Amino acid sequence: MIYLELFWSFFQIGLCSIGGGYAAMPLIQSQVVDTHHWMTMTQFVDIITISQMTPGPIAINSATFVGIQIAGIPGAIIATIGCIVPSCIIVLTIAYFYYKYQKLTMVQGILGGLRPAVVAMIASAGISILLLSFFGNEPVSYQLSQIDVFSVILFAASLLVLRIWKVNPIYVMLGAGAIGLGYFLLF
Repeated sequence: MIYLELFWSFFQIGLCSIGGGYAAMPLIQSQVVDTHHWMTMTQFVDIITISQMTPGPIAINSATFVGIQIAGIPGAIIATIGCIVPSCIIVLTIAYFYYKYQKLTMVQGILGGLRPAVVAMIASAGISILLLSFFGNEPVSYQLSQIDVFSVILFAASLLVLRIWKVNPIYVMLGAGAIGLGYFLLF
């Protein structure tokens, strides 16, 4: 039964995650944390973090990591297949019709309407992870004493390094991981 639930959950995610992996994060969170309670929000953020550090699309990596945690290697395979199948079908269908009708105004209008929705889904996932990083599992508070100052400083420094100096994100992740490890070993 768990295999069917994993397949169906990630099939739905694969079917509805228009805009790629980052847009899928709220959908994955909804299925894994809210609907099935397979993980806590902290575990989910850890899975997303690991998915970011491994090569490949984040939605597929997340499906694999969630599947392995829930039902071992067979669960990882089933969740990953569930995530991939709808995408394959949709991409093949869309590619055919896009190639055939790409110059139509209606097609351009549909794509223009989808862009803001995708950005909103990505922003929603980012804000959820940001709040968890800054406040932990506690409810969001406007009291400065509740904020994890180290996380805020590390976030701001990483953002500056990425945006101003255009450092490769891999180096920023490695550096932030090393700094975080050092900080938590010392404190």
